[in-house]
Amino acid sequence: MTDRRRIALTVNGLQRDGEVEGRLLLADFLRHHLGLTGTHLGCEHGVCGACTVLVDGQATRSCLMLAVQANGRSITTVEGLAPDGEASHPLQAAFHERHGLQCGFCTPGFLMTLVEFLEENPEPDEAAVREALSGNLCRCTGYQGIVDAALQASASLRETSGQ
Repeated sequence: MTDRRRIALTVNGLQRDGEVEGRLLLADFLRHHLGLTGTHLGCEHGVCGACTVLVDGQATRSCLMLAVQANGRSITTVEGLAPDGEASHPLQAAFHERHGLQCGFCTPGFLMTLVEFLEENPEPDEAAVREALSGNLCRCTGYQGIVDAALQASASLRETSGQ
């Protein structure tokens, strides 16, 4: 007998619901139930950061959170950064321009980590960006392009917000 529960949450601005097993990870719910495959599972231990999403605005490892724990919460995945598909989020554009990605597997986690970080720290220096990214792992690019992209996005976000 399985422990199934109904959950309702907001994902990328849309109300979503489902019936899930009590042990289902949020990452698996997003990927397999909702088809949001931008959330990647790397280590499944919360170490690599590839599964990072925003839960009520806070960067959270979705491999460490059960889907039932997200009931009633607001989730933003990488797909929610540019929901209309027309214009990229400034972070996405900066990653492209500054070569902040190579294979792209870790990129969604970096982006979601940086969204929260740049909201809280609109004018970071390089050291602060490196510290913020210390919980995310990339095996392809090295980190300079990622750091450069974060700094460029920071400037772009300040410009569009009038700061």
